[in-house]
Amino acid sequence: MSHSTYSKLWGEAHEELSSLLTQELPVEPLQPERDRVVFFQRLATLYVRYIQIFRQLEEAYDQVVQPQKRRLIREVLDGVMGRVLELKNEMVEKEFSEYHYMDDVIQDLKLMPEDLEIPIPRYFIRERSKVLRDRSKMLSNILDLMGVVEKPKPAGERTLSAEEAIRIIQVTERARQGRLRAKFMREIQRDQERQRKSKDRDLGASTMDQAAVCIQKVWKGFLQRKRTKQEREEEMIFLGMAMDQNLPQFCPAAAVSEATKTCRRTKQEEHEEDYQKSLISITNSLRELEGPNMRETMKDQIRQWFIECHDATGSFPDYPEEEDGGSALIFADKTPEQLMEELAAKEEEEANKKPKGKEETKDKGKKEKAKGGEEEEEPGLKMLPSAFLSELQKGQKTFTDVWQNRDESKNFNQRHEAELIKEEKRKEIEAEIRLQVDELMRQELANWKLAVDGDKGGKAKATVKKKKGSKSGKKKKKDKDLTADRTIESLYEELVEQGLLKPADNVKLQDYIGDYSYLGTTLRQTDIEPMPSLSDVRQVTALYAVLPLGSQVVHEKAPLVKAILLVGPSGVGKKMLVHAICQETGANLFDLSPLNLVGKYPGKSGLQMMLHLVFKVARLMQPSVVWIGDAEKMFYKKVPKEEKELDPKRLKKDLPKILKSIKGEDRVLIIGTTNSPLNADLKSLCKLYTKIILIPRPDYASRYIMWKQLIQRNGGVVTSALDLSSLAKISDGYTQGQMVRVVRGILTERRMQQLAKRPLVSAEFVAHLARTDPVFQDEEEALKAWYAKTPLGRKRVKAASGKDEEEAPAKGGKDAKKKGKK
Repeated sequence: MSHSTYSKLWGEAHEELSSLLTQELPVEPLQPERDRVVFFQRLATLYVRYIQIFRQLEEAYDQVVQPQKRRLIREVLDGVMGRVLELKNEMVEKEFSEYHYMDDVIQDLKLMPEDLEIPIPRYFIRERSKVLRDRSKMLSNILDLMGVVEKPKPAGERTLSAEEAIRIIQVTERARQGRLRAKFMREIQRDQERQRKSKDRDLGASTMDQAAVCIQKVWKGFLQRKRTKQEREEEMIFLGMAMDQNLPQFCPAAAVSEATKTCRRTKQEEHEEDYQKSLISITNSLRELEGPNMRETMKDQIRQWFIECHDATGSFPDYPEEEDGGSALIFADKTPEQLMEELAAKEEEEANKKPKGKEETKDKGKKEKAKGGEEEEEPGLKMLPSAFLSELQKGQKTFTDVWQNRDESKNFNQRHEAELIKEEKRKEIEAEIRLQVDELMRQELANWKLAVDGDKGGKAKATVKKKKGSKSGKKKKKDKDLTADRTIESLYEELVEQGLLKPADNVKLQDYIGDYSYLGTTLRQTDIEPMPSLSDVRQVTALYAVLPLGSQVVHEKAPLVKAILLVGPSGVGKKMLVHAICQETGANLFDLSPLNLVGKYPGKSGLQMMLHLVFKVARLMQPSVVWIGDAEKMFYKKVPKEEKELDPKRLKKDLPKILKSIKGEDRVLIIGTTNSPLNADLKSLCKLYTKIILIPRPDYASRYIMWKQLIQRNGGVVTSALDLSSLAKISDGYTQGQMVRVVRGILTERRMQQLAKRPLVSAEFVAHLARTDPVFQDEEEALKAWYAKTPLGRKRVKAASGKDEEEAPAKGGKDAKKKGKK
């Protein structure tokens, strides 16, 4: 696509953003909403519309080649990402659920379920590609030195067990018996053929006619069935209900589009290099050409200000301090008297900033509480303050003032605009020169005062700068660095050698296959809590983990999520999600699972050193993911006898302390996975993991898509002979991992060679599924009951069952109080 296409896409995103900002930042504040359902609808609509802007801006940022435009798009893109996370957090607090169903909203906005998918910004990886390549190379070199890559063993060294040997003997013996039986049967058939031939010689012409008719009947039936099948397939293709298999799978237009996008990304790098060079050259030329004039103009203006103040007040003014802005205050549109009054007012404020007595502060606090109480009495739901709306408003204003109506007809190649660089750099150069001029003019003002006061016989007042003391008298103790004398490379190597830092598997979040839940809103309207779909799980993972880890701005300002717990039956893809998060953000993967820590860094000092190493490297080489598999073992109610020697509760005390030290600037995320959370102490588990994501078994729609894609990805071909609908229905209760194993077990090399003559059928998969145990309904119900006991689950249960209870205290509050006293 062309430059104009992406510029148009960018403009459409800002039009929608302008509409949303007008709605979110009205002239008069909105009244609180009493109806929780209406308020949630408003939140959900904003959330969906912001996601559409997010998708447009991400596409534009990936393909726009003009460097100055890309900087503005990046600022607005980060702001929109942060706003999406804020709205998600607010929906969770208002609906008391991590999963939301917005079927009615997307229907009103005429959108598809795919439009709700959270896009992963491609700049997360592209802009750190060099760093990630170097890190991957260092990791592979360390693993090669350790000899982690296992070499295939020679076939002669393999020893057979007794069962395998017996099975081989049985197979060979049965084959021998089969060959003998086949030999005997062949001889019997030959005898029968000789007898038949002797009888056929006596047959007449009538028998030959009957045989010909029989053959014609079979052949014509075969041809008609084949013709009918072909007509049916053509009709389905005509109706758009089936794909034409004769169409080429490889689309030339798609290949050209991808090549064009790659070419545009190359142009981005070239234009960025030119832009950086121009920044340096234009800054130097401005400093040489316009710098002296700026300096002299500032001096003349400041001297004029000295004279005007002296004429107006009879004395020279005090020069503004550097902390207050220096001479920048002088160039404001204010009279000398106003400036003198402002400076005097600031001095009074500083003098009045003294600690008040306890009584005054208490009385003041009571009054403020009383005032606040009066304001908060108005019932209703309000939106929480946002940290990103001001940034979005600023970005929208810049787009409107600079880019919306800019004539770019002469800038066909979309290179940088020199005039914009000059406008930006003039301000920086002016600020640099102002600091130099302020030092000179302070000295000049002191000389003027000394000269005037000396003539009058007075003494010059010495200006004494007061040093501002630190706000906090006590300095916080910094944590002692146990490895201050070591390089980060040596720490990285040690963690890899100990098996605490591992390479992430090459999987993406889109590989976590799952369809949208189409009945979520309907079920909730009938007071039935639906199980989330795998599409919802994928969406929540992108919001809570991928976006904050990928963007520093979003992680610092958005609601902070430090730890996530993934709960679900074995095989639903918890570990795959952890690896996908690392791949999408380029994060390091640290493995602190209880079984992985056995025998490593023993003792209390060893544990401290291990945690220090892990989190020091995680912070210095962020983003990082700390994975804790079998997270329930750390909080066992009672440690099983067979696991006492493994010490699974080793991190129980120290890990929560380290979690508190993680701040907004540290892009470090702790992810726990468990399939049996009932064995853990719920209170301790929920204290560490603030976000708990329940992952269910795949539903019918997800299984249908999963069977199709798994077969195709493993080299199989889906034909009309394979009834995917029945297969998806039969496989109810089976997890993704079990389905993957079944597909790989069926699509062997030999079976792949037979696909042309013998296509896949559902019966082949049923036999393999019968050998594995599914996830039964009891296990899923137990996980749902456990989740209902978590803090968010309890709130959800109360909200679902206590709608009428909230109104009762409001009507009969006095009676309730009297009964309580009795």
